Amino acid sequence: MKESATAEPRSTRPRMPASYGILPADQGGGLLPWSWARERLERSRNYWITTVRVDGRPHSVPVWGTWLDNRFYFSTDRATQKAINLAHNPRCVICPENLAEAISVEGTAREVTEVATIRRHLAAYDPKYHWKSKETDGPFFEVTPSRVLAFIEGQGNEVFVGRATRWVFR
Repeated sequence: MKESATAEPRSTRPRMPASYGILPADQGGGLLPWSWARERLERSRNYWITTVRVDGRPHSVPVWGTWLDNRFYFSTDRATQKAINLAHNPRCVICPENLAEAISVEGTAREVTEVATIRRHLAAYDPKYHWKSKETDGPFFEVTPSRVLAFIEGQGNEVFVGRATRWVFR
């Protein structure tokens, strides 16, 4: 099994300017547990993926996908801008739809060709979206996170500054 599929990421505070008031981990409400982020990544219906075009311009679009074993899976047509971008530069950002509990996954995408992995993704994807996928509906991509950031808003500034968390996978 892949390393990040079994290993819990290390949690720290995000690096931000002092003017943001982010508290040290031993003050405020403390760091969010990884289970908090994982549960939200699993249940989200819509995600934003941001990739980078060959000329350096960003490209951000919504996608459907699944979060399994600390990785994000999705499929797209090879002719889409995101697939073209990922072929040139595999680095990307995935964000689920809920901005009140914002999560940003920074990672690296690779095309998935292993049939067993594609089948696991589709077994979670089809019931989630009430869809009937085929193993040939790819290409399929797997995004392995390197860093995940989380911020809770709407519950007062003390929650934002006391609970902001960064998880590092490497």
